[in-house]
Formats: sequence, C-alpha cells, structure tokens
Amino acid sequence: MTRLALRRPATLALVLLPVLLLAGCERNPLIVKRSSCPAVAVAAYTGDVTLFRGNTPDAANVDAVATITNVRDECTETADQFVARITYDVVARRNDAGPARQVVLPVFAAVVQAGNIINAKQLTNVTVNFAAGQDRAVAQGTATAAVSRTAAAVPQAILDKINRKRTAGMADAATDPMADPEVRAALRAASFEVLIGFQLDDRALAYNIAK
Repeated sequence: MTRLALRRPATLALVLLPVLLLAGCERNPLIVKRSSCPAVAVAAYTGDVTLFRGNTPDAANVDAVATITNVRDECTETADQFVARITYDVVARRNDAGPARQVVLPVFAAVVQAGNIINAKQLTNVTVNFAAGQDRAVAQGTATAAVSRTAAAVPQAILDKINRKRTAGMADAATDPMADPEVRAALRAASFEVLIGFQLDDRALAYNIAK
C-alpha cells in the first residue's frame, strides 16, 4: 500500500480553538470551543498526479496532469457518529488536444486519528472525460467518512481540567492547561481528520515529493 505523506497545515493542526475571554481583573475564564466533526484536507504530496508517456517520469514525457481542488465538506451528526460528506473537483490538462479521451484516476479518503493513525480508508475512481480537441477537463468526486462520537469525545475529567475557573491569586491561574501532557494526549486522541488525495504508487509519490 502506498504510504500516506501527511502534512498538517496550521489551520488544521489545532482542532480545538482556545478562546481567552477577559472580563475584568478578577475574572479570566479559559473557555474551550471544540468541534467534533473531522477536519477535511488534501494529504501532502497527493493533491496532484502526473501521467507520463512510457516509463520515464520526466518533464519531457508528461502526458497529463490532474489536481484535486475546491474541496467542500458537510458534517452531519447521528446518534453515534459524525458523518462528513465531501465533494471536490479534479481539474486535468493533457499535452495533446487530440481525440476524445477518458482517464480514470483513483482517489482515497482516509480517516486519520491523532495526526498519524489511519482508522479507515476508502478508494473511489474519478473519471475525467476530455472532449475531442480539448486539452482541459473537469470532473467531480465525492467521499463519505464517519467518526465515532465515542472516539471523538474528550473525557469529562479532561474538560473539567481545561475549563476550571481560575481567578487571580490562584497558584495555577496563569498556567496554560494545554501544557499538561495528559490534556494534550487526550485532545490529540480525540482529534480526527479526513485526508483525501490521489492513490499514488511509490514512483508517482517520489516524483511529487521531488518536484
């Protein structure tokens, strides 16, 4: 199986968003707002794929290039799951605008827990249809991923530790609860992403990393 190269963008790395609300000298509560719906992103180095003529993967032999873009997601809740329904576009270009042509590209959607544990993975095919004489085509793809509500829940003891009221003069009033390794580990374990990308073989992945 092709190894996923995971890069966590800054906007996705913080699944919980601490908001410090200042309301006078004697009150300084730390309130954590957290979404249990999985964040959705394109996995690093898998957002585009290059097809080559022959077996030489270099610029002179490029046949076509496709890119995943315009990723959208909608999260719904059921009694026991958070379900992400994802749509995206695949924009493709070919070097020779010749006869009509169809290109089938495999795309994965992986549910990733704690940044590096793949809980589930599905493969679907996106079919790109080039019209005769056209060098550009756009196709749409979809994916669905589910996360257990139980797995995405932060233990109440951890939430109590984070949200405990702190006032001036307390020994730990200025201590960030996120500095506690137990808190960080619990929040990380309850954090999920859905990463999508082209299913690449080792050669295609190496080409994307090198370019």
